[in-house]
Amino acid sequence: MQSRQTTDVVLQALLMAIWRRKPKDKVLIHSDQGSHFTSMDWAAFLKAHNREHSMSRRGNCHDNAVAESFFNLLKRERIRRRTYRTREEARRDVFDDIETFYTPKRKHAGNGMLSPVDFEWQQKLVHEGV
Repeated sequence: MQSRQTTDVVLQALLMAIWRRKPKDKVLIHSDQGSHFTSMDWAAFLKAHNREHSMSRRGNCHDNAVAESFFNLLKRERIRRRTYRTREEARRDVFDDIETFYTPKRKHAGNGMLSPVDFEWQQKLVHEGV
């Protein structure tokens, strides 16, 4: 969480996700057409880390529906209900909400009323045949 969304910020976020999740296979990374996602640094990073880039066409907001829904919920259910004294306080609170509530516990109608963690676990079992 920074005051501006730069290529460096999105690269740090993606690197953090790769480090945490350690995907074994090629991963599709979807983005909009922001300058940070069209930069040579972004393209080089994706290539170096075996990631494939998928980008929305201009004006096609449905491609980003999942991300838009997530940020809408985050703002409505968490951020707009609080007043933060500092950016660091906001960063800690948002991190806490995502890591301790949204991802492991919040149920989603689009996932069959499962949390993201439970849905991913279910999909893993289906694909691995366990």
